[in-house]
Amino acid sequence: MPPIQLAALWLLAIVMIAIGASHFARPNPFVRIVPKYLPAPLALVYISGFFEILGGIGLLIPETRAWAAWGLIALYVAVFPANIYMLTHNISLDPEKPIPRWVLWARLPFQFLFIAWAYWFTG
Repeated sequence: MPPIQLAALWLLAIVMIAIGASHFARPNPFVRIVPKYLPAPLALVYISGFFEILGGIGLLIPETRAWAAWGLIALYVAVFPANIYMLTHNISLDPEKPIPRWVLWARLPFQFLFIAWAYWFTG
């Protein structure tokens, strides 16, 4: 693996593990952005956090790397409605610090960047 790809692998793994851990350490901000039409928001936050951690760890193990990358891609697709929900309902993770609408719009394409980033490790 080229050094730049290895660095990107480690960065994505660390980011996913940290974000996943934050779902357990501070679940309430994530519960706020679960669309109201989905059941059991807290459980969904814990489930997504678990799979973020699992995906991050899986990226670091050569034998599970491709499966972990595909799993993260599926996760990014699954949580995309939460990003849309944040935008359409103008929800911030921290109610005391509103997110400007342009930032909510700008963050949507980042989901596709994360998909492409994970895809880099599928083969």
